[in-house]
This record gives sequence, structure tokens and C-alpha cells, in this order.
Amino acid sequence: MEDLVLYEKVGNIGVLKVNRPKAFNALSREVVDEIDNKLAIIEKDEEIRALIVTGDGNFAAGADIVAMVELNPEQARAFLFSDTFNRLENLSIPTIAAVCGYALGGGLELALTCDFRIASEDAKVGLPEITLGIMPGAGGTVRLPRLIGEAKAKEMILLGGQIKADEALKAGLFTKVVPKEELFDEAMKLAEKLAQRPKLALKAAKQSINNGKAQAEAIVKEADIWSSLFATHDQKEGMRAFVDKRKPQYIGK
Repeated sequence: MEDLVLYEKVGNIGVLKVNRPKAFNALSREVVDEIDNKLAIIEKDEEIRALIVTGDGNFAAGADIVAMVELNPEQARAFLFSDTFNRLENLSIPTIAAVCGYALGGGLELALTCDFRIASEDAKVGLPEITLGIMPGAGGTVRLPRLIGEAKAKEMILLGGQIKADEALKAGLFTKVVPKEELFDEAMKLAEKLAQRPKLALKAAKQSINNGKAQAEAIVKEADIWSSLFATHDQKEGMRAFVDKRKPQYIGK
């Protein structure tokens, strides 16, 4: 069985790749636990100067809905990815999300934790949780508005649609969009440029920027609100309809 998450060092650059191509790199609990394990290795490696996060074919097409349908609020809280995503955001080294294909739901939330986001022209991003009777729960309602502004973030979160790479670039979600065949090379160029900067100064600057966000409490509150939705009829109906490939019938309970 292939590893769900691949990790390699290219010189002093780390490359972390989600490896569930047949499932569009959907983020199961097992995948996120593997990411967490790899981050523990990266944190201890003094040689790594920058990290690229990417996926095989797609970046990550959200969480594994089938695994979430029947969760209760307590189980949903345990399933949540926030701790691992916070760990990635708080790495002392610069991080780059190289986004190709779909980055939806938890997949977009994963990209939002990185310091830079470069996308291929085929990238599509969105937070479709509202269409499942829930909301983003791993930082999406906190990080996205601070990155692209409240109005555009509300459009994406409350409507649950997808936007293409060029629109995401204009919104400020991506720093650059390139042809798909150039994506990894472009991410590597940026990683190598960052690796040439003074390590301690980079760490200090990143820490100071993150301190200015003061968002840790907001993410905890988001997680509590998100998990509470798993006690509702509409969450069960939304996710069962998704699995059954039918239109959900919401009743507001």
C-alpha cells in the first residue's frame, strides 16, 4: 500500500505531497495524521530551510465526506484538522502551497495555512461546506477573510461556489499563476530564494506576522461552532444527499 503522504528533501527544501490521486486527494483523518507525522520530522530537521506542500494531480479536494456523515458533535470535533493545520502555519520555516487542480474545503484550508500560494492555471478553489449543511471548520472562516477581505470571503463561504485560478489571483488568494507544467519549478524557485535569506530573521519575521493575526482563539471558536452542526438534521441530510448524489432537502433543524 502506498503512503498517503509523501515527503522528500531536495537539497535543503522539503516537499510534502498528498498522495490519494484516485480520491482527488481527499483529506481523511489518516491523511491528516500522516501530514502531522511528517511535520514532526520537519520541525526537528535543522537543514530544511523551506517547505513546499502540494498534491498528486490535485492539491486536495476537501475532507472525506463518507467518513463524516454520521458523526456526532464530539466525534466531529475529534475528526477536525485544525491542530495539524495550525502546526503547519506555525512552522518556523517559510511554506509554499503549490496548488494544482482542486483545492476545496479542507484542501483550501490546508493551502491557507501556508505563507505563499502559487497555482497552476487549472486550479479551482472553494469552500463548499455550506452545500453539505455545515461550514468550514479548519480555519476557513478565520484565515480567508483576513487574506482576501470579508466581502469576497463571504461570497465564497456563504454561497459555497468554486472560483478559477485567475479570479483567485485577483482576489489575492494566490501570489502567482503559472502553466501546470511549470508549477513545481516555480515553487522550487521561490523556496530556493527563501532558503538564501537569513534563517533566524525569517523565523522572527514570520512569528511576528503570525502574532499580529491573534487568530488562535477565533479558530478554536470556529471548531466549536463547526462541530455543533453535527447535531443537526440538515448536516445529516446534506452529507447523505452528497453521498447519494441527490439534491438535499433542508428543513432548518
